[in-house]
Amino acid sequence: MRVIIAEDSVLLREGVVKLLDHAGFVTVASVGDAQALLAAVDEEVPDLVIVDVRMPPTHTDEGIRAALQLRADHPELAIIVLSQYVEEHYAVDLLTGRTRGIAYLLKDRVADVDEFLGTVRSVAEGGTVLDPEVVSQLLSRQHGRDGVELLTDREREVLELMAQGRSNAGIAAALHLSDSAVSKHINAIFSTLDIPPASSDNRRVLAVLQHLSAGARGIRGGDGGGEEPR
Repeated sequence: MRVIIAEDSVLLREGVVKLLDHAGFVTVASVGDAQALLAAVDEEVPDLVIVDVRMPPTHTDEGIRAALQLRADHPELAIIVLSQYVEEHYAVDLLTGRTRGIAYLLKDRVADVDEFLGTVRSVAEGGTVLDPEVVSQLLSRQHGRDGVELLTDREREVLELMAQGRSNAGIAAALHLSDSAVSKHINAIFSTLDIPPASSDNRRVLAVLQHLSAGARGIRGGDGGGEEPR
């Protein structure tokens, strides 16, 4: 597993390099700014990138913008974004669209070595990992009703595929449904999860967040009231 690390704090950057090397990953580059990250990815073709949200020269959003560019240019590249604080809009930006192989973590999580390495392995295998604090803050703006367990079996299947970053067409192909049936299921999911059309956040992102949050709590669906005909 080839990894590139982009972090302007030399201490943290070198610490992560040592952790990964000890765990059997191969760090092919470690850089301190977003432009160097983009160049290193083109040169080294890594499997995974770990990048800080705020990087030189302005220390605002250079890292997250580089991550979004990498998602567009290298769709199969796994990306872990590290942030000092919960910055909700960055998490939403990162999760808009394809969500496989993505993580958004607070830097404090790196201190738990086993958990951090588990996240690295999960994301490298296509998993999606969000820091619990990020999930908590994003969901706190909803009405607090835990609606995932109210979804039908089919709606949970659709939501699971949404969480994997599938488009409507991709979901339709995977479940052998028509495009109109998928749209109907997705609208029903939004309604059950209480995600209104006027929401300023991406509705699919908020639905996926509720799915991930429910999974972390071990929610399992019952019969869900059955499913509609295909």
